[in-house]
Amino acid sequence: QVQLLESGGGLVQAGGSLNLSCVVSGLTSSTNLMGWFRQTPGKEREFVAAITWTTEHTAYGDSVQGRFTISRDNAKSTVYLQMNMLKPEDTATYWCAVRAGTYGVGWPLQDQYNYWGQGTQVTVSS
Repeated sequence: QVQLLESGGGLVQAGGSLNLSCVVSGLTSSTNLMGWFRQTPGKEREFVAAITWTTEHTAYGDSVQGRFTISRDNAKSTVYLQMNMLKPEDTATYWCAVRAGTYGVGWPLQDQYNYWGQGTQVTVSS
């Protein structure tokens, strides 16, 4: 039913930028929560950013605050993650996720989201 497809990952030097995109299909609710998470081998999945589908209220993880910007284009059913001033520790697989319909206040929690994409790899060299 609901499907998410991430793209835009790649290899970039420290201090550079990347823009990730996530195209969402099959989403019929007008009230949704969209999020980005990341994970490296041996670590738990980490919250990066989230945005509401309608009011564009946003939240960010402490490690990316001031460097990353989440946005969305409802007409294109797409959520973006603009990543600036990238650091080697930003290297990870990045996933787009969605909470369809109603959502709670704990946006950084993985269990708030019920659909996940395939992931896109971001590698930052020093």
